[in-house]
Amino acid sequence: MSPADVLADLEHIYRDLHAHPELAFAEHRTAGIIAERLEALGYETTTGVGRTGVVGVLRNGPGPTALLRADMDALPVEEETGLPYASTARGTAADGSDTAVMHACGHDVHVTCLLGAAATLVAERDTWSGTLMLVFQPAEEVGGGAQSMIDDGIFDRFGKPDVVLGQHVSPLPAGLLGLRKGPAFAGADMLHIVLHGRGGHGSRPETTVDPVVMAAATVMRLQTVVSREVAGSESAVVTVGAMHAGNAGNVIPERAELRVSLRSYDTEVRRRLMTSIDRIVRAEAAASGAPEEPEVNLKESFPVLVNDPDAGKRTIEGWDRDLGPGLTVDPGPVTGSEDVGMLATAAGVPLVYWLLGGADPAAFAGVTDREGLQRVVRDLPSNHSAQFAPVIEPTLSTGVKALVSAARTWLARRGPPVAPGADAQEGWSRPAPPLLCVAG
Repeated sequence: MSPADVLADLEHIYRDLHAHPELAFAEHRTAGIIAERLEALGYETTTGVGRTGVVGVLRNGPGPTALLRADMDALPVEEETGLPYASTARGTAADGSDTAVMHACGHDVHVTCLLGAAATLVAERDTWSGTLMLVFQPAEEVGGGAQSMIDDGIFDRFGKPDVVLGQHVSPLPAGLLGLRKGPAFAGADMLHIVLHGRGGHGSRPETTVDPVVMAAATVMRLQTVVSREVAGSESAVVTVGAMHAGNAGNVIPERAELRVSLRSYDTEVRRRLMTSIDRIVRAEAAASGAPEEPEVNLKESFPVLVNDPDAGKRTIEGWDRDLGPGLTVDPGPVTGSEDVGMLATAAGVPLVYWLLGGADPAAFAGVTDREGLQRVVRDLPSNHSAQFAPVIEPTLSTGVKALVSAARTWLARRGPPVAPGADAQEGWSRPAPPLLCVAG
């Protein structure tokens, strides 16, 4: 296939995946497409790893093993992009309810780029030596996918890699890559809080303990955790993303529920956040005269994602060589979260995980400084937005090249390096601002 034909095929895959998203641990159609393509390329392909994950292995002589990872799952979001390939899919949410489903975090981009890299590395296998382990992971959005593959014995079954590599599409300009060495993505904890009241008639609140008021007071008090209990030199985010109580205007319910997310980069800050939230919830319940102690349950947890500094430097040097200089920025600490680091930790190997620009470069025309870049990024639809829609090009081609280059950097080269790409953009070597809500 010509390069134009390859790109057209990738665009077709992307549009199809975008139009048919699947929720965590329900990625059956997606996994089937991946497996079919990997098998056709000659990869040893195994499905059902960690429930719905796919692993493809290509052994190409002696040398190291590089693990390249893409996540597959979508979000319970109703798409509002207006694209001709927009999702109209429905799925079953974690609580059993029917929901719209959308690839609002760009995992369709991740899968497409990794499939493109898989095909490229097969076609050019005379330029490298070693083993490729391609991991298409389920359920990143709920924080369970990486652990499910680890629990399923991924490294016992397929071998231990020497490095874990991957990327996440973001609102950076398409054509650019963002790599933060050291702590890069925040750790995250998801809490489910239940406040118990005593229900009754809306006309006689004096006979009740109103959990709606209790919940409202708790939500407001939680806003002080970061502003009053976290130092200015530290970083943390506390968000109440959902609150539910009752279903009628004239009935005071028995209970109220809150869903809360925490983001942090430091174990001591995380401990203080958890302690503060527990203290506030119990204090507000006591102040309201709650008949039962509240329940504070940890439902999901992502560790801090830490990029190995030396491995990151080595990977960037490979991009400069293969794609051309000036392509990589430091995006700053990302307050979104990712579970890919669990794969590297379980294997005991370095992690290199970067951002892939997916925003229309035209939106950044005339921007020459950090403040301008920050302003444009802030105004663009972010990951998890119903309007999130990466531009197809040059997002896909850059993502494929970045993965191929990173793989070659860690495998044994047997031929000349790839000629630098003509699409590297100049003028973006300065650090970019922190990007919020990039993942998980």
